[in-house]
Amino acid sequence: MTRAVRPRSHRSKKKRIVLALSPLAALAVAVPLMNTAGAATPSEVTADCAADSDRLENCEFVDVQFKANSLGPNERVSAITDNCGTTSTATNTFNVSTSVTRTIQLEDGFTAGADTKLGNSFFEIGVKFNTTEINITRDDKTTSLAFSRTDTVQADSIGFFMWSAKRTDVSGFLKATYKEAQDGQTVFFAPSEGAATVHVFYPQILRNGTPDGRLWLRNVKCGTPEASGLVNSTRALRSEPGFGEGGTNVTDVEIPLSQIPAS
Repeated sequence: MTRAVRPRSHRSKKKRIVLALSPLAALAVAVPLMNTAGAATPSEVTADCAADSDRLENCEFVDVQFKANSLGPNERVSAITDNCGTTSTATNTFNVSTSVTRTIQLEDGFTAGADTKLGNSFFEIGVKFNTTEINITRDDKTTSLAFSRTDTVQADSIGFFMWSAKRTDVSGFLKATYKEAQDGQTVFFAPSEGAATVHVFYPQILRNGTPDGRLWLRNVKCGTPEASGLVNSTRALRSEPGFGEGGTNVTDVEIPLSQIPAS
């Protein structure tokens, strides 16, 4: 009787390889892993620049294009004189008052103090846009306009003064240089390199110290929706149509800058 021969198993034994690192080598591997933080996003760049973060080596505004004599918001800059229900004009003395300052259009609540890296960059760039006719308000100080003027309010109308400041609109992007690399690089942009969506509005100041802009007397017919909206408004500042854009119930008369007293 022959004995059954069982086939032999040829399963190979896998060898387990263990790599042992010295403490110094392990540390060398760990450090790069800890420094591979994700790249700074445009929002983080903006926040760090606005806060003048200690993580930054520098933050600067890079200008791409500009437009001089850009008109700002339309503002009512005097009290309203009521001459409703009359058939004759009325002479009134208006106290006109407003101010201009450098503004930055980026994100809600964005500010950059004059003593920050970014604020200093805004100041330096503003120098380039001075002309023989106007100075540029480069820092965040205000320049005021205040005077009294006697003018005529039309019959059955309300009258007041409007103002729109002239500004040099410089647009570009933010460039942030970080002290430590993030994702292998130290320079990041907001919103992107070459973009022209960050706006800095530099008020234009005439050589006599008066803010440059457009001043006009506006008369609005009483009993119209336009007049009711103005008289009944509880807001100190409200959006108003520009010069010559008020419609048939509104009459605008521009005041030459030569008639505005020097500051």
